[in-house]
Amino acid sequence: MHQIGEVAETVGLSLRTIRHYEEIGLVRPSGRSAGGFRLYTDDDIERLRLVKHMKPLDFSLDEMRDLLEAQDRLAAGTGDPEDTARTCERLAAYAAAAEQRCQVLRAQLRAAESMAGLLRREASRRHGARL
Repeated sequence: MHQIGEVAETVGLSLRTIRHYEEIGLVRPSGRSAGGFRLYTDDDIERLRLVKHMKPLDFSLDEMRDLLEAQDRLAAGTGDPEDTARTCERLAAYAAAAEQRCQVLRAQLRAAESMAGLLRREASRRHGARL
């Protein structure tokens, strides 16, 4: 079990963000210490990583909750085959949405890198002209 400070450092999130995710029900600590400190398992840490990775892909809180719930259902292995198939379809839809959003981010990154290159060349050209 890991305390929140260690988890924050491991995942690269602030204590405030982790507490916020707990408040809104995305991630809950698996336990509490005798002193009342939040305690997280390795699975809890992986869940936090997943939430962190969903953020730049612009998933809404409802989408995050739904995706996490779908993963939980599949991990639990409960449910009839039809329910499992529907849950797998939901995950596949999220995978497709994530890939589409990655493509958008790649295009934005290419545009930003192009702009940065343009500015570097312009700054270099102008700086060289003054010498």
